Amino acid sequence: MARLKYLIIHCTATPEGKEVTSADIRKWHLSPPPTGRGWKQVGYTDLIHLDGKAERLVQNNEDANVDNWEITNGATGINGVSRHIVYAGGLSKDGKTAKDTRTPAQRTALEKYVKDFHRRFPSVEIKGHNEFANKACPSFSVPAWLKTIGL
Repeated sequence: MARLKYLIIHCTATPEGKEVTSADIRKWHLSPPPTGRGWKQVGYTDLIHLDGKAERLVQNNEDANVDNWEITNGATGINGVSRHIVYAGGLSKDGKTAKDTRTPAQRTALEKYVKDFHRRFPSVEIKGHNEFANKACPSFSVPAWLKTIGL
């Protein structure tokens, strides 16, 4: 068990407008290669669907600690001190170009989620996956976005 240090925001790296299910994520992450990554756990705690509905993928006890059973595989090297949230999207319709594809409902839901998380855990840093890895994910600047929502 470790103290929670980060909330990391991700995108599913799927084309704009394409819905993603929890079953999709489980297949991508848990299935053995070459179908999936062969992980023991998915990469995200929660998924925000195109309609803004948030879905819990991995249960946690909602405290400021990360217990071993709560660890998700969202960002190499820091998973034991992180929670991860993902929104469906992150690529333009061509499926190749990084793009902030959050729908209005996803923007509202993510803002609500992040503000509630910050209220409960004010010392936890809110970051984008791209701040820890050489990736475009989540396809927008989390620090700039946090300023626009007053955090």
